[in-house]
Amino acid sequence: MLTKVAMTEAIVLAKNEKGLGWTDIAAAAGLSEVYTTSACLGMNHLDAEPATKVAELLGLGTDVAEALQAFPHKSWEKAVPTDPLIYRLYEIVGVYGPTMKELIHEKFGDGIMSAIDFSMDIDKEENPLGDRVVVTMNGKFLPYKAW
Repeated sequence: MLTKVAMTEAIVLAKNEKGLGWTDIAAAAGLSEVYTTSACLGMNHLDAEPATKVAELLGLGTDVAEALQAFPHKSWEKAVPTDPLIYRLYEIVGVYGPTMKELIHEKFGDGIMSAIDFSMDIDKEENPLGDRVVVTMNGKFLPYKAW
């Protein structure tokens, strides 16, 4: 079976060769742009029908469709990445993470925001002083329980 790394390389190469965007690929899958992109980058999986549609759109074989359906191993390097965009996300969590935790606990109680029952949107807000990136995260609150 094709590895997730090889799958991602094939998808990105085909995407670029065909001049497609992630929005195009997500539309073919019938899923959100964020989730579809994440699956194509190996961090989520697609069910059979959307996986087949993505592979067909990109002109890729059943090996890619099968790899898209495989459940991922979600792990990453523990060191802070040096890519400027990803580093800034770490910076946001480093600076605002404790604040987010305090406010979530104050508003909901002792628990966490799910990254499993979760959605995210990334939008562009045009602004004459410089366009803005709008990231909206929506996760189910999961309370801790005593036993």
